[in-house]
Amino acid sequence: MHLPRTSSRRITRRAGLVAAGSAAALVLAACGSGDGSLGDSSSSDGASSASGETSTVSVGVIPIIDVAPIYLGVDQGFFADHGLELDLELAQGGAAIVPGVVSDQYQFGFSNTTSLLLATDKGLPVKVVASGNQGTDDPEEDFAGILVRSDSGISSPKDLAGKKVAVNTLNNINTTTTNALVRADGGDPSGIDYVELAFPDIPAAVEKGDVDAGQVVEPFVTTGAADGLENIGSNYAGVAPDLQVAMYFTSTTYAQSHPDTVEAFAAAMDESLTYAQEHPDEARAILLQYTKIDEAATQKVVLPQWDEQITEDTVQQLADLGMQDGLFEKDVDISTLLP
Repeated sequence: MHLPRTSSRRITRRAGLVAAGSAAALVLAACGSGDGSLGDSSSSDGASSASGETSTVSVGVIPIIDVAPIYLGVDQGFFADHGLELDLELAQGGAAIVPGVVSDQYQFGFSNTTSLLLATDKGLPVKVVASGNQGTDDPEEDFAGILVRSDSGISSPKDLAGKKVAVNTLNNINTTTTNALVRADGGDPSGIDYVELAFPDIPAAVEKGDVDAGQVVEPFVTTGAADGLENIGSNYAGVAPDLQVAMYFTSTTYAQSHPDTVEAFAAAMDESLTYAQEHPDEARAILLQYTKIDEAATQKVVLPQWDEQITEDTVQQLADLGMQDGLFEKDVDISTLLP
């Protein structure tokens, strides 16, 4: 089932990337950076150098299917064409990447949309520069799913009410979207007992009965089903077709002081997303370079959508869901986050 909403409005706005208020700069300065160079607006912007030299930038990424396009973009030379060399640094998740970008450990990062909305709500100076990935438009064929045992008595999302459900992070995108899925199915999510487990540990916890259900993403949707677990639907595609699950971002101060580098990264990232969407076989093959997924699994998993255009209305929907579930102190103005 899909929650009712207006049709997706996709955006690829670049204007406003360099706009940063003094309050945001102060917050960033308080977070600190290694050498103080982040706020130096006089620093050179190598990506725009007439000499043709290449600038190296660090990008915080997660070893999951979602980031296949950036690896493809490096292999295809898209970033080199824009004067950039990427230092791709693996992190555990967006919770580590957001402060890493704010402190200039990384110049760019990948994080799920709700984590970026949480950062914005807390006054952290983050700015989206490119799309990351979206869910599909089919709740039964998506890269996210909710797994249950066949004898659990849980056959649809409303049955999750009052149950113990595993998610990879509490109070984030997977809790708010699961809650929305339950509500849309006529259930009350207020009594759900969410338990935090790493994605690789969730299917086993469901099988053992330690939890009643578990929200996972690929490859665990596919491997869980192969082990006899049932998928009762996607909390991404079931909430909204083309849900904007994640995005690439920088700090507002870095965008202000290195506008050409930011524009170059955004342009190369857009090319990479389009290439990955149009070449799924190559996207599957490159997973072997940076994930622990075996070759057989790469051929079976459901891939995300990689559209360079951001579905702005689904970002707003995630902001609304976060507000409904008490994640934010106030309504988040998504225009301050999006490019």
